[in-house]
Amino acid sequence: MAGRLDGKTAVVTAAGQGIGRAITEAFLREGAAVWATDLDEAKLEGLNGAERRRLDVRSTQAVEALARETGPVDVLANAAGFVHNGTVLECSEQDWDFSFDLNVKSMHRTIKAFLPAMVDRGGGSIVNIASVAGSIKGAPNRYVYGATKAAVIGLTKSIALDFLTQGVRCNAICPGTVQSPSLDERIAALAASSEKTEDEARAMFVARQPTGRLGTPEEIAQAAVYLASDESAFTTGISLIVDGGWTI
Repeated sequence: MAGRLDGKTAVVTAAGQGIGRAITEAFLREGAAVWATDLDEAKLEGLNGAERRRLDVRSTQAVEALARETGPVDVLANAAGFVHNGTVLECSEQDWDFSFDLNVKSMHRTIKAFLPAMVDRGGGSIVNIASVAGSIKGAPNRYVYGATKAAVIGLTKSIALDFLTQGVRCNAICPGTVQSPSLDERIAALAASSEKTEDEARAMFVARQPTGRLGTPEEIAQAAVYLASDESAFTTGISLIVDGGWTI
């Protein structure tokens, strides 16, 4: 079924690769007018039909400038994030601050910039990419990452409750292990630190998925389409788990 987002305008962060790019492509297929943003504008090449912009989501000034340029939007998809590897003992104050700034405060910035126009128009949908690693499930060596993604779920619920009666919905998607350039980097790092081959390291990530395979960005994007569309008009404040059975 096509046209599920006809007439809607959406902003997507981290649209250059992985889940953010898949969400952008899915939104375009469903008829949305999409503003695709990324810190590395070159990664936005090939997103034909989208308005492409460089955006540093760690800059309040840049986020506010984008909101002025786009005008009111119907959908905000927050996909920017960073996966720190390590326990509390490997997490410096700089690691902590960077992770929370990119994974959580960036959403504070974008929501604060785009939400007022949604309220004025009487509706909108905010979709935040969280993770099952955090408040839903513990994962090894994901100390600060898990803390940030738990915070995203809390942020999501707060926005959903505060603006429920004003027509704005806010939901989170909690992926399991998804194939992406970010995962490839983590696999390479694990191989280098554990004297394993990259194939062996990849097998370790696959093994924790009961389905026996990794998820795809496109599978997460379909969840985002549902939450962005009017099909989910009665859905807000949820953490939609799309994890191949990892949390069963």
